[in-house]
Amino acid sequence: MIRVVQVALPALLLSVSTFSSAIDEPGNSNEVSQIEKITVTGSATANNKPVGTFGSLVSNLEYDPRVDLQSRNMAEAQADVTIRGGIFENTGFRIGSATLFDPQTGHYFAEIPIAQEMLSDANVLTGADNALVGVNSSVGTVSRDWIPIKTAGSVSIGAGNNNFNLQRIYSGVVLALGDVNDWTIGLEVEFSRSQSNGTIDNGDHDFQRASGRIQLVGPQSQTDLFFGTQEKFFGWPNMYTPFNFNETEDLDARLLILNHKQFYAQESTFEVSAYYRRHNGHYVLSRENPDIFEAFHETDVKSVAVSGRHAQTASFALNYSAQFIADGIKSTTLENNFTSRHYYKVSVLPEYTMDLNNDQQLTYRLGAAFDDTNRDSSQTSLIGDISLNTINADDTSQTVYLSYAQASQVPGYTAIGGSDTGGLFRSNYNLAREKTENLEVGLALERDTWRLDSAIFYRQDDDLTDWTYSLNSSSARSANSVDIKTLGLELLAIKRLDNAQIITSYTFLDKSEDYGTADIDASFYALNFPDHRVTLGIIWRPANMIEVRIDNEWRKQQENTLRNGEDDALFTHLTVKISPEQFTGLDIMLAADNLWNEAFEEIPGTPGRGEQYTLSATYRW
Repeated sequence: MIRVVQVALPALLLSVSTFSSAIDEPGNSNEVSQIEKITVTGSATANNKPVGTFGSLVSNLEYDPRVDLQSRNMAEAQADVTIRGGIFENTGFRIGSATLFDPQTGHYFAEIPIAQEMLSDANVLTGADNALVGVNSSVGTVSRDWIPIKTAGSVSIGAGNNNFNLQRIYSGVVLALGDVNDWTIGLEVEFSRSQSNGTIDNGDHDFQRASGRIQLVGPQSQTDLFFGTQEKFFGWPNMYTPFNFNETEDLDARLLILNHKQFYAQESTFEVSAYYRRHNGHYVLSRENPDIFEAFHETDVKSVAVSGRHAQTASFALNYSAQFIADGIKSTTLENNFTSRHYYKVSVLPEYTMDLNNDQQLTYRLGAAFDDTNRDSSQTSLIGDISLNTINADDTSQTVYLSYAQASQVPGYTAIGGSDTGGLFRSNYNLAREKTENLEVGLALERDTWRLDSAIFYRQDDDLTDWTYSLNSSSARSANSVDIKTLGLELLAIKRLDNAQIITSYTFLDKSEDYGTADIDASFYALNFPDHRVTLGIIWRPANMIEVRIDNEWRKQQENTLRNGEDDALFTHLTVKISPEQFTGLDIMLAADNLWNEAFEEIPGTPGRGEQYTLSATYRW
């Protein structure tokens, strides 16, 4: 079906990523808009801090309607971030211009030791936007930017049930550079740690992170040098296997990034990012008897990336992105003949804007992306979209768009580098490059006090790498390719009141799959998705010193042979913040996660998290 559309609609042309603030991206056509556009601001979740530890790149994404987060222990321990019914390895994490990467497995993609004060809110890219800038992430990318440093700081302490304790300090300072006009230098550092016995037995954790950044800001540029390190130990029963073992992970991530963003001419930017990432992992199948099975891995990734938007005229601009990645792995459980790979991606997306009259603009883009590695076949992908933006007489607006995008990626080393005849995690040497085609139509409405984003999409994944289970196999998981067709509906509404904000969403997914074999009894990932999902978030300020934030998520999950318990669930995250007027800068917070003690297995066969309550205090200056 999609290939027919590819021929019939060669001029599909802008992609406004539904539920994302893509207008902030350098490659978005709205930057050349000569029509002033209002925006109803608001996060996709009510809460902005986790309950059981310090914040990370995945915190609160479990209540974000744009993504489905499937966690082991808690989100900050080990989280699989899926977008639009994809799997965890279809999702990329982009900082600046670069997609950060782990060659062993997508389970570790989010092991990024950056303090949240240093980054913008998450911008979820799908469709043409993901095809333009995402690397080896065929369905979606969680993108964040480096933000300017401010002279500010905070110190936090917290305690809770399950012997939870937290300590955290953050500080930033900005100084003018002598007599140089409009140039500043900034420095910020952060140290965080948390520890608990866990919300269920053998679900303990011990985390710590240290990160720092130096920033040089000029009239038209921002340069950031960052280094961070993070150590995490956590346990969970049946973390990766359904064999009733108390499994553990001991992870160590180090990250060095240099990023430069330059603004020039009229509405033109380019950004260059370079990073080095090293990740060490120690997995133990049984904490009571580690000699049964344990694995050590070390991965190294070096990368350089560039992206930008060059506005040639008011009606024509060129969006572009390129990235090179070189990786390597040392492992006690993966074979030795596939331990390194080079990745290349280049994408170009010309953009044309037409003023139809005083209150309407038509924007269309048509381009392509080229993906290759030194070990796999290459792939050229078409990217295109078209959008019509209308500004009404009362300064409200609406945008309708049509988008078509192809993307591709190659499987990770765990899927192709281990044994294909036995072991806990059985690889598959016949796995090929995965290809995705996505067609969608969407409508966005902006009014003075509310906003609605909506989209209907149809995606076809060919040769998607999934992890499956057979009742006749001794392996916990086996890598298999599958062809999947996904139909989806997304609705997100934000309403702003005088002293409150309401965020609600509904998503629907329907899949049809073909594994090409009958020896599969359950899918851990590709067929682990909600048929229906509803979120409701509320931010309420009943008084100057009190703020209440609540996120709710209800889901009806697709049935799975390995799942114990019900296929539907209701999760609630509640935070009450008190800021005494007598103590400027002091916040006291009472927070609860999984308020109803829901036991739903987010990953089939893996126990769900329990209740967590915390009391914390933060002093800001």
